[in-house]
Amino acid sequence: MSQIIKNIKPIWEEKTTPIVDFLYKINVSPNILTVVGLVFVFVGSFFIIKGMFLVAGIFILVGNLCDALDGYLARKYNQQTLMGAFLDSVIDRYSDIIPILSLMYYFKNDDLFFISSSLALIGSYMTSYTRARSESLGVECKVGIMERPERSFVLILSLLTGFLIYGVGIIAFFSNITVIQRVICFYKSGK
Repeated sequence: MSQIIKNIKPIWEEKTTPIVDFLYKINVSPNILTVVGLVFVFVGSFFIIKGMFLVAGIFILVGNLCDALDGYLARKYNQQTLMGAFLDSVIDRYSDIIPILSLMYYFKNDDLFFISSSLALIGSYMTSYTRARSESLGVECKVGIMERPERSFVLILSLLTGFLIYGVGIIAFFSNITVIQRVICFYKSGK
C-alpha cells in the first residue's frame, strides 16, 4: 500500500462508516459489492467506446468506490474470507484492463495513444504480477509509486477532464517505474 493510501485510508473509513453500516444492515456482502463495482466499470468502459468520457468517468468512479468499500465492509463486520480476497484481486485485474482496452479501441487510429495505452496495460498488469510473484517466493514487495488506487485515480481524473493522453501516459510511465521498484525490492531481499 502506497504512503498516500496509508494516509488517506483512516479518513476514508471514518467518512464512509455510515455507508458501510447501511450496506451491512441491508445484507450486502463484500463479494456482492465487489461484483457490483465490476459491473459499473464495464458500463463505464462501454461509455468510453462511445466517446462519452465524462459519463464513463462517473461510472468507473462509482465502480472504484464499490471496490474501496468492499474491503472495509469485510474487515469491519468480520466477513473476510480467502474467496473474497481472491475474488477482489481477480476483479481488480478486470477493472484495470477493461477501461484501458476500451480507450485503445476508441483511439485505435492514434498510434501514440496505442503505444501509451499498451505500456499502461503492461505496467498495470506487471505491477500486480511482481507483487504476487514476490510474495509467493516469500518476499513482501508492497513498494511502488503507482499502485492500483493511484492508477484508478489518474484514469478517472483523465476521463472527467478529457486529458486522456496525459492520464494514460502517466499510468504507463509510473506503473512501469513501480514494476522496477518491486524488482529492486526483491533483489535487495537477497533471495
